[in-house]
Amino acid sequence: MNKLIITAAICGAEVTKQHNPAVPYTVAEIGEEACRAFEAGASIIHLHVRTDDGIPTQCKNRFAECMDEIKRLCPGVIIQPSTGGAVGMTDEERMQPLDLSPEMATLDCGTVNFGGDEIFVNTETTIKIFSKKMFEIGIKPEVEVFDKGMIDTAVRLCKLGFILAPMHFNFVMGVNGGIAATTRDFAYLAGSIPTDATFTVSGIGRAQFPMAVLGIVSGGHVRVGFEDNIYLSKGVLAESNGKLVEKTVRLARELGRDIATPNEAREILGLGK
Repeated sequence: MNKLIITAAICGAEVTKQHNPAVPYTVAEIGEEACRAFEAGASIIHLHVRTDDGIPTQCKNRFAECMDEIKRLCPGVIIQPSTGGAVGMTDEERMQPLDLSPEMATLDCGTVNFGGDEIFVNTETTIKIFSKKMFEIGIKPEVEVFDKGMIDTAVRLCKLGFILAPMHFNFVMGVNGGIAATTRDFAYLAGSIPTDATFTVSGIGRAQFPMAVLGIVSGGHVRVGFEDNIYLSKGVLAESNGKLVEKTVRLARELGRDIATPNEAREILGLGK
């Protein structure tokens, strides 16, 4: 079994300091939270960025500032910008961080209802435009799926040459409008990807650590962090992303799984090939 790759999704686009005061907004805060997660054992930093007052932005310059700070504080870490951005952003806005040529970036492979009036739109045309640009620049997509049909879309587009094999998936489980965070549904997703693919699982809210355990014991990989969950345990706010990563490392070690360094993660994911 490969070593465990831990991704830290340190801030997201929805959670705010009103939810947890440790949620980072500024360049310095984002760098510090990335550093805490990295030192605790994360080899990938999944990155959204904010303005100093907390408004989500896909501004290329803001991403560049944050990525430079993370690189300064976390030598060798893999930085994975989000192309999801926030609900309502245009494709052009969302694609801006790709111009910075990161090693990885997210590729959302379907539309999902986030509750209320919020619809996260990813048409097939959008998916093709994003994947084509990633291919041209040499960026490894992390294929984000919120339901099983999105796996089918990614597999079909891979066969058409829009996404290169072997693919790496992220199962986002427990989002309103998406697949539930259950053992049954986890097994369904894990059994639906190509045999040469790898995957990470991201449990939302209280599902973060139950899904992490399933990722650990199944040979997959795990994402934790404030984007998905702000609690260390029931009713206890996490002091930092690092504390969430530390808990994941403890679980992995109890279950006999070693933690991948960034360079080991690159080898597992085939980055730079």
